[in-house]
Amino acid sequence: MKATTRRAITLVAASAILGITSLGAGCRHEQAYQIPPTPVQVVAVGTYQGSEGVTYSANIVPYSQVTLSFKSGGIVQSVLQVKGADGRTRDVQEGDWVSQGAVLAQVRTRDYENLLNAAKGQLAQVQAAVENARLNYDRATNLYASQSLTKPDLDGAKAKYDSSAAMVTSAQAQVAAAQLAIEDCSIRAPLSGWVLSRSVEVGSLVSPASPAFTLADLHLVKAVFGVPDIAIARVKLGAVQTLATEAVQGTFEGRITAISPAADPKSRVFSVEITIPNPHAALRAGMVATLRMGGSKLATPVAVIPLGAVVRSLHDPSKFAALVIEDQAGKTVARSQDIQVGDTYGNQIGVIQGLNVGDRVITVGTSLIKDGEQVQVMP
Repeated sequence: MKATTRRAITLVAASAILGITSLGAGCRHEQAYQIPPTPVQVVAVGTYQGSEGVTYSANIVPYSQVTLSFKSGGIVQSVLQVKGADGRTRDVQEGDWVSQGAVLAQVRTRDYENLLNAAKGQLAQVQAAVENARLNYDRATNLYASQSLTKPDLDGAKAKYDSSAAMVTSAQAQVAAAQLAIEDCSIRAPLSGWVLSRSVEVGSLVSPASPAFTLADLHLVKAVFGVPDIAIARVKLGAVQTLATEAVQGTFEGRITAISPAADPKSRVFSVEITIPNPHAALRAGMVATLRMGGSKLATPVAVIPLGAVVRSLHDPSKFAALVIEDQAGKTVARSQDIQVGDTYGNQIGVIQGLNVGDRVITVGTSLIKDGEQVQVMP
């Protein structure tokens, strides 16, 4: 083989080796997959000075509510029967109206009737013993008057008579207790109202103090809400307030009937109650109502952010934070910033500490973002 041919073959082989080496190097320098930024929506921290008043959310609760329990335990023998919407008779249940004095449930009385009969029998025996002791005492008195009986014998007859009389009183008390136990076998409605819950069935075994029914009087209802200390001075007993709820069309009027003398130790707000007439039971327990109080401007503007921008603090789950947008090395990242919140103003909440007016906070996508993660701001 000529030298020229050998050199050509060597060059071709070297080129192939270099190509394979270059291909491997290219694979090693291929860039890793980059997770795209999470799209979010942001809003700038604004200010609120107030002029239309502050909106509060109130919880509707019954004017009065009572939990009824059995005083005498035993087997549930019957439950109040009512006519259902389908026309059939059934046991009373949640949502039914009951009248005051209605027997809601009753346990078996046979055991207590036996106790009553035993107590009556004991009373009859004691009464017979008393009558016998009285006759003996009368004879002893006559004999003592004729000097046919000594004074100690007379005293003994009198002591026996007094003891028997005391036993009568005890036996009568036992009879009364047995009669009361029979009466306590029934649960009667102490008021006219709605049944909120029923926890007994016919045939179930109940013990004394076992909860059976919960009744609520809804001819009046109370709207309960919290007011911060900076606004509590504007709340006056007897003042008329208008409320609205999304569940029922229209508005309702009531009067402030109670103001807590001390703030709640956790929320630091004062509980306020508004009593509202509810003759048609349109408002039900558990509904949420809104009302607006105040109307004067705040002394100084308050920094506010949407309620949706508030998240839990990374350092203390009992505190709050907001995800603030920052530019770092040409990238937009989210940073968790602890904040101290104040009053709510509609769908906004005041920020006492932690944010400045103009800071951009995430409002949509907060549950998808971690501290320091890159994001993409959407219009």
